[in-house]
Amino acid sequence: MRTRALAVVLAAAVLSPLRAFADEPTLLRVFLKNGTSLVSYGEPARVSERVVFLMPTTAGPNPPLHLVNLPIDRVDWDRTSRYAATARASHYVATQAESDYAALSSDVVSTLNEISTTAAPSDRLAIVLRARKTLADWPETHYNYRAAEVRQMLGLLDEAIADLEASRTPGRYTVNLSAFTDPPAIVEPLLPVPATPQETIDQLLTAALAVDVSAERTSLLATAASLIDREKASLPPEWAVAKRTEVRLEIAKELKADQSYRSLTNRMMALANQRAAQADVRGIERVVAAIHRWDLALGEQRPDAVASLIAAVEAKLDAARRLQLARDHYALREPVLTQYRVAMRGPMGLFAQLRPSLEAVKALSGSAPGTLNWIQRTVEQILLVARSVAPPEELTAAHALLISAAQLAGNAAEIRRQATLASDMTRAWDASSAAAGALMLGARAQSDMQTLMKLPQLR
Repeated sequence: MRTRALAVVLAAAVLSPLRAFADEPTLLRVFLKNGTSLVSYGEPARVSERVVFLMPTTAGPNPPLHLVNLPIDRVDWDRTSRYAATARASHYVATQAESDYAALSSDVVSTLNEISTTAAPSDRLAIVLRARKTLADWPETHYNYRAAEVRQMLGLLDEAIADLEASRTPGRYTVNLSAFTDPPAIVEPLLPVPATPQETIDQLLTAALAVDVSAERTSLLATAASLIDREKASLPPEWAVAKRTEVRLEIAKELKADQSYRSLTNRMMALANQRAAQADVRGIERVVAAIHRWDLALGEQRPDAVASLIAAVEAKLDAARRLQLARDHYALREPVLTQYRVAMRGPMGLFAQLRPSLEAVKALSGSAPGTLNWIQRTVEQILLVARSVAPPEELTAAHALLISAAQLAGNAAEIRRQATLASDMTRAWDASSAAAGALMLGARAQSDMQTLMKLPQLR
């Protein structure tokens, strides 16, 4: 009897008329630590140390939106979160709660109707217990909507469960205890939505004061100026003139600050580049100090630009330190390098003399027997001296390249001689390839030696 009575109550709930609401995004608020707030079209997002949200720039449905990006230290995030919870609950009650409650009631009615077709007491008890669990879990996940009605239905179900337990096992009872909480109090009262152009303009100006990126501030100010011009017929004339003047002055101020910081960046980077090329570590440290002084004189209006500039200058400072270390190393090794340069001056000069003859072998333009003999004799002289010189550690690879180049040059001359004797064009091309390899390795060896034996420069 009790389960049938409960089914009647739930059926009445299912048949109650449902209210229709438009499925519109909830307008939330982002509260600033100075006590003001900004309208957020949908949920604001906290990303690391930033708060990002979309702010409507006109009143009414489907407004154009402006992305606002604030540092978390300017936002009262706790209050923002409380407001969002209240707004979500209110929006749920106004749009979806009644239909969800009706669906719950319908599900429970269907479950209880199974009892009439179920014979076994234990099966009937399982059905009622299942309905009870559904009811008990529902308020917590639905903002405690109609919790009082759910509590009453649970009381009826508990009595039905007791009857079924008694009929199934006389003398034994199982007691189910449930704890209920009252709907949470509204911890953050909902604020009215900006409904006039004047209120929307004030929101844009508040956001412009809150953001910390100059480009975003200028964009918000420009949007406010455009809205003032577009809605001037509906705005108080004196207020519109004053606000428009204020906004234009702020935009001019922002543009002037941008220009000042661009000029500062260009000057300081040029100075840092010059001193880095000179390995002037102390000079670049003075550039960093100068940036801080100039930023203070300009009113510290562009922390993001200054941070980027200092990071770039500090990269130059690191490069200057590395260059100075390389030059100190060069100074220690210079006597050994100079000794090697003197010792290899002859072989390098001889290899340079080989180039015209090797080019002729490479081009298959003709090589006289005397020329081929001269190439081989010169190669022997180069190898004799080069193999007797112990290169410094840093020049070992370049020294080996020069030896390989000389050996290839000798091979090119010998193969060319064989090709000439046999009138073999294939061997002539082999000689050409060997000559090309000798020229390439020789040029590479000379380049590497010149680089390693001169004072290091900033790359």
